Amino acid sequence: MPIPAAGEFMLAGVRVVRLANFVAPRSGGLHTALRELGAGYLAAGHEPVLVVPGPEAREEDTEQGRVITVPGPIVPGTGGYRVITATLSLSRLLEALEPDRLEVSDRTTLRWTGAWARARGIRSVMVSHESLAGLLRLFGPRRLSMQRSMQRLSDRLNRATAHSFDVVVCTTEWAAAEFRRLGAPNLLRVPLGVDLAWFNPSRYDVRLRTALAPLGKALLVHCSRLSAEKRPDRPIATLAELRRRGVPAALAVVGDGPRRPSLEAQAAGLPVRFFGHVADRGLLARLIATADVAIAPGPVETFGLAALEALAGGTPVVVSRESALPEVVGPAGIAVDDSEAAYADAVEQLLARPKPQRTRLARRQAERFAWPAAVEGFLRAHGLAP
Repeated sequence: MPIPAAGEFMLAGVRVVRLANFVAPRSGGLHTALRELGAGYLAAGHEPVLVVPGPEAREEDTEQGRVITVPGPIVPGTGGYRVITATLSLSRLLEALEPDRLEVSDRTTLRWTGAWARARGIRSVMVSHESLAGLLRLFGPRRLSMQRSMQRLSDRLNRATAHSFDVVVCTTEWAAAEFRRLGAPNLLRVPLGVDLAWFNPSRYDVRLRTALAPLGKALLVHCSRLSAEKRPDRPIATLAELRRRGVPAALAVVGDGPRRPSLEAQAAGLPVRFFGHVADRGLLARLIATADVAIAPGPVETFGLAALEALAGGTPVVVSRESALPEVVGPAGIAVDDSEAAYADAVEQLLARPKPQRTRLARRQAERFAWPAAVEGFLRAHGLAP
């Protein structure tokens, strides 16, 4: 189905039912994106309803509209992520909700809902928050013949996704590539945004800086879920390499996850502070703005909200060349290959830039991304652009 131009549909006050799996209950990029988009839909006069898995059934009204939690099992090895598997119960819930639009943020147990919506004449949008090709490259088999088989599987699943939904939204060209190579006609690229008022260089905290990196040390920060696909070991290895070179530096690690015990063991003897999950957004904004350099080494990031928040705080970012993040950080960061030597080289290059220049470039890049523009783009995907 062709994607309509902005303004082709001008319906007001429609119910947008949003489905998502793998949503961290307290934080994370998907959690933030869902919250900001829901709040934007609400402000535009629509009725967003978010359905997510959890330990038990619950319903509440929030700043992003109604949030319905349905029971869903934990996926082993993910550190607590849940998915919706009760197809019949979800189908009944969707029938009861009577959506005017359907938005799905998952390509595992929820892909069938595209066909459900199409059978009922409901416009549907799939948001591609992950790259199947990237995940298979990261965790798939190493043998070339097996890789080709997995690529064919990825193509088949992606082709089915594109066919099942009216629009597939990708947040970067990197994320869109696996659909473009299949000739999918219904792609729409809509970058996500960042809260430019909250994440701001003015949040720099002298006392926090003194506590974390005294005596002229450089302060590095890594913000992510501590799970394998984020490569959280890389910032610690980078710090060790920098100190081996005689560069005085310290590292703040923000986030939690299944890799934390092994990371704490890796960091033994190094000036690394693990903050765990930071519920206080003020503290998070201060940590980001106070750091000299952020490290975002995840090789399969399709957008990277944490990196964008660092830029908004005036902090440049070193990112994986394999991910979508080079698109996001632009000249305010450096993209490198996956080795501690390459990351350490990039950190030293960024530290060599005068602090005002680092801050100015990072903030200017972040200002290209704002939530109002993201909300407008998603509304356009739904045929609801103002």
